[in-house]
Amino acid sequence: MIRVLLVDDQRLVRAGLRMLVEATSDLVVVGEAADGVGAVRAVAQCAPDLVVMDLRMPGMDGVEATRCIAGVGDGPKVLVLTTFDDDEHLYPALAAGASGYLVKDTEPEALLSAIRRVMEGELLFSPSLLRRLVQRAVETPAETPTAAVDLTPREADVLDLVGEGLSNGEIAARLHLGVTTVKKHLVALMDKTGCDNRVRLAVFAVRRTR
Repeated sequence: MIRVLLVDDQRLVRAGLRMLVEATSDLVVVGEAADGVGAVRAVAQCAPDLVVMDLRMPGMDGVEATRCIAGVGDGPKVLVLTTFDDDEHLYPALAAGASGYLVKDTEPEALLSAIRRVMEGELLFSPSLLRRLVQRAVETPAETPTAAVDLTPREADVLDLVGEGLSNGEIAARLHLGVTTVKKHLVALMDKTGCDNRVRLAVFAVRRTR
């Protein structure tokens, strides 16, 4: 069971998120907070596995709260859920230690999937943000050329779709595979390419085709 803390200054948003999370069998809401100070306090009191964190809140904002929470070695993971999709908010949140960044127009099922995937160790972004991060990285000259790797045809297909910013579920649907099979391919791809997260793997995929 994944223990989730909800942090948002809008009570209605928190209520909607609680209903969504508690409709599942593997997630449970263990607490709520309306600002950053409350979030830090709630983490100490509720011991969540993951914090769904808003950014713009009164007093201590979500970035500073993320820095306080993620800075603890055995602390929970932080998944940002915000209305802001600009670099001014994205990069400070990532620098503070967030494990994912989603915008609030994310589909409900995609949010639940994101919570599970972050807990599995993925670095997760909304597709539009991932594409922007990849494009920016690709436009920056690499210090060393992208190395050639020996991929199976199916691994190459999966890699190309990662480069397009597709999620595991979308890749599975596109290639008519199970999600578990896609995950196995991703593990193999990261091992072969030396990429330690999805963003780097996506950058590798795009540079490989240029």
